[in-house]
Amino acid sequence: MPNAKRTPAGEALSTLIPDLFRLNSLLFTSGDRLVAGLGLTSARWQILGAIVAAERPQPVAWLARDLGAARQNVQRIVNDLERDGLVAFETNPHHRRAQLVVLTAKGRQSFDAAMRLQLPWVNGLADGLSMKDLETVSRVVTVLRGRLESGEEPDERT
Repeated sequence: MPNAKRTPAGEALSTLIPDLFRLNSLLFTSGDRLVAGLGLTSARWQILGAIVAAERPQPVAWLARDLGAARQNVQRIVNDLERDGLVAFETNPHHRRAQLVVLTAKGRQSFDAAMRLQLPWVNGLADGLSMKDLETVSRVVTVLRGRLESGEEPDERT
């Protein structure tokens, strides 16, 4: 395809993608610093958040799906959280091998403490950004994520 060229939108997105990778890395690094005093990392905090956000206890595979993460990585972190008393495993009445992950009281306290630290941090980070811009970014990220999750993205050979 010697004559193939990016569309203007394709070019803009291609330029944006490295910035998104860098932003993701910076968010994790900043989150690690923010919650380090609580014995958490961004990854642990993210999993606790997924457990809190779920309507009911879920197995690791479902948490991984909701996070867009590899099941094995989530399993390793959930095992660490369980070892530290932040989560517990319960019997899953629908699948004998896929235990349900539940937050313990200690896990809830850790998550709530992390969210208290996050409040001034996120407000400061958002300072000066317009709601219109944030809503636009949110819509774009949601569409891109949806396309990637559904396999809707075009074949790289087309």
